[in-house]
Amino acid sequence: MSEQKTHSVTDATPLPGASQQAERPSALKRILGGSVGRNLGLVIALVVLVIIGTVTAGDRFADINNFLTILRFASIIGVITIGMTFVIIAGGIDLSVGSVMGLATVVASLPALQAAATQSSWLLMILVPLAVGAAAGLVNGIVIAYGNVVAFMATLAMLVGARGFAELISGRRTQIVTNTGFLEFTRANLLGVPILVWIFAIVAIAGWVLLNRTTFGRRTVAIGGNREASRLAGINVKRHLVMIYVLSGFTVGIAAIMMLGRTTAGTSTHGLLYELDAIAAVVVGGTLLIGGRGTIVGTVLGVLIFSTLTNVFTQNNIDTSVQLITKGLIIVAAVLLQQRFATRGAASGSR
Repeated sequence: MSEQKTHSVTDATPLPGASQQAERPSALKRILGGSVGRNLGLVIALVVLVIIGTVTAGDRFADINNFLTILRFASIIGVITIGMTFVIIAGGIDLSVGSVMGLATVVASLPALQAAATQSSWLLMILVPLAVGAAAGLVNGIVIAYGNVVAFMATLAMLVGARGFAELISGRRTQIVTNTGFLEFTRANLLGVPILVWIFAIVAIAGWVLLNRTTFGRRTVAIGGNREASRLAGINVKRHLVMIYVLSGFTVGIAAIMMLGRTTAGTSTHGLLYELDAIAAVVVGGTLLIGGRGTIVGTVLGVLIFSTLTNVFTQNNIDTSVQLITKGLIIVAAVLLQQRFATRGAASGSR
């Protein structure tokens, strides 16, 4: 009897790790549930949009020049979203990017600065917007990190202040860019592709390397995941936050250069509501609004999805109000999906 009882107890006891193996997802599920799976979904969505555009607009959409138009349209906001991705991954937000871009275009196109650039070098019109953007990012970072002001309020103040300062120094007038060297550079083509698209590609690649292959990127993700734990691990959180906002401002400066080249004008109205477009593209690309997770590839795909969607609407003469409603629905759907993934991740982490 005792021997039979022993056998029954042994048979009823699960082998060590058996429950873990039963609950462990397959390799395919792990891949599809990670960033690769999310990016694959974005690629499929982009392909579907291209198919819809080809079916509804025909050759007008499928023409190679139209695809270059989509890329050119995506390039400026795309550069801004690279910097915004780092900010949101770190658990912050930057509402000032559009206004700072407008300010940078105004400063770079001032008659006195253009005269100085003509006498010295057109590169001056490259350096000034970069300096303006980085300086605005530095102010944002210091106020947020060392002033302990909520990022939403600090960057909202910069949004208002930068736009007002741009209006003040320009007299609310549009300033025409006349420097031929600057215009030749920003309007050039390389291998048949506009230089603006190449700039976007270079910034995206640099952003990917910075996020995925450097200590800076790893610390950004760590701070977004748990700021206090990052501080206890020895990361200078405040200094790193300042650097992130400077990076965001620097990408805004690059976008300002591109905007000056595309429109040949500097005005305080440049970049109006760009902050919303940038945040939308980053969120649709899979970056968590609460921080701690995000990909540059997803951000780029998010930008391309919105640019392609806008082009499809334009080619089919869809009312702009319908376009805004559609974009709003896409953003809401992306946020709801984020909440679902976050809840699932929290549930799996508690087991």
